Amino acid sequence: MENKNTEFKSSFSGTKVHPNAFVDPSAELHDGVIISQGAIVGPDVIIGKGSKIGPNAVITGRTQIGFNNKVFPNVFIGLDPQDLKYKGALTEVIIGDNNTFRECVTINKATDEGEKTIIGNNNLLMAYTHIGHNCELGNGIVLSNSVQVAGHVKIEDKAIIGGCLGIHQFVHIGYLAMIGGMTRVDRDVPPFCLAEGHPGRLRGLNKIGIKRSGLMENKDFDLRLLQSTWNLLFKSDNVLSYSLDIALKGKLDLSSTKLCDFLKDSISKKRRGPMPLMN
Repeated sequence: MENKNTEFKSSFSGTKVHPNAFVDPSAELHDGVIISQGAIVGPDVIIGKGSKIGPNAVITGRTQIGFNNKVFPNVFIGLDPQDLKYKGALTEVIIGDNNTFRECVTINKATDEGEKTIIGNNNLLMAYTHIGHNCELGNGIVLSNSVQVAGHVKIEDKAIIGGCLGIHQFVHIGYLAMIGGMTRVDRDVPPFCLAEGHPGRLRGLNKIGIKRSGLMENKDFDLRLLQSTWNLLFKSDNVLSYSLDIALKGKLDLSSTKLCDFLKDSISKKRRGPMPLMN
């Protein structure tokens, strides 16, 4: 005899929806989508081909999820932002392909009309991670357990964030940056940099991450030039803005240009400024 508590029904073409799950009739589920027991999928939700929604997960709001995403149990995506300024605007959550959201991840939609919370492709968000309103995550990012990301944070591709830490609102984390666990992240972390501590401080270049990334095999990448540029920016006796002017007038490759461009934006009035170097 079949156990009806674990039987899937196929009321949507090419999908499997557990009889104890709820999917709103206006939701759009593509081929191969699996909705597990107790999950709730609200109206206006779009879930791409091959994505799997785990038990008791809740996907609601104007949320679009791409291909082959894995949503583990008790994940909540698309709920209202934890922002006192939110007045009920129809904002969005946009998620790309091949992401993994482990147990109890929460992802809030944006605050004001026309705004979005965006997550790219191939990211791993470990258990109890929170992504606040209006955040933008790139591709290939790892957020370890219990990373709490406040609103309007931007995290660039291939960043790795250690566990049990908070990231202050409006902070930017650069490409291939690595942040150690339990760091207080209240300032920008430039690309290619290693940061840790309480308060957070830069420790140097993320050389192990750079080597593992395959950048060393790129003929347009020069680690020695990146290191010398980093030394000029962070270890000279000049103020950062002056060192940045010197660096921008000198020889730069793609990586050192990325570092300088990030810092140029970071020291502008609209940003929180870069994390200082550890003494």
